[in-house]
Amino acid sequence: MAISAELRRQRPAGGVYEALKEQILDNRIPPGTKVNIDGVARELGVSPTPVREALQRLQGDNLVVATSGRGYSTTALLDAGGLRDLFEFRLLVEPWAARTAAVDRLDNPARRLDVELADFRERSRSGGDIRQDLVTHDTSFHEQILGASGNGVIRNAFGQTHCHLHLFRLYPADVDGTLTIEEHGHVWEAIRDCDPARAEDAMYRHLTAAYRRFAEAFDGGSAAGLGARRAPRMADVG
Repeated sequence: MAISAELRRQRPAGGVYEALKEQILDNRIPPGTKVNIDGVARELGVSPTPVREALQRLQGDNLVVATSGRGYSTTALLDAGGLRDLFEFRLLVEPWAARTAAVDRLDNPARRLDVELADFRERSRSGGDIRQDLVTHDTSFHEQILGASGNGVIRNAFGQTHCHLHLFRLYPADVDGTLTIEEHGHVWEAIRDCDPARAEDAMYRHLTAAYRRFAEAFDGGSAAGLGARRAPRMADVG
């Protein structure tokens, strides 16, 4: 496995983790690739210890898997069924979270979401490859809404999916972020206006549109059906 010059410049421990994660997300380390710990350590000029620590963290992100007697390998990409399952889960949770967040109270996240949107727009003006910035923004935007719901169980369950990391590996569904930012703007406006029904609907529409964009990675055949029926709201699930 070849290690880029950028990775060689990284510091041990946290730096090794961040650089390896970036290469996995960019598919510069392809899915299903065995990671040679000693080889990585030699190329980085570090001991195997910070490499192992980085791989343990990446295992927690579900980006690598440990195999008995064989070390670590990068995980496979989501398949069409896995993509659908992930978005079905998100449709159960996130429209409800947006509805719950869109209330007139101190922990309404509209101001923080506005800052997040403005920061990403500013970064995107610099040009170049903004995919890392987009996944960071997308993760922050959705997690802030989930956090404002006040439900720790749901937030932890969502975090365990590591959905943004795995979606980002598929392909650049919205390479410049234009569609994502437009849809996030609709969600933010509804939360800012304390309009729960509109916030729920805007999040639902955003997620179904995002699903269809990512599903194009599977020959365009798996997008049909999701969103054709409305996913039940949390309040309707008994």
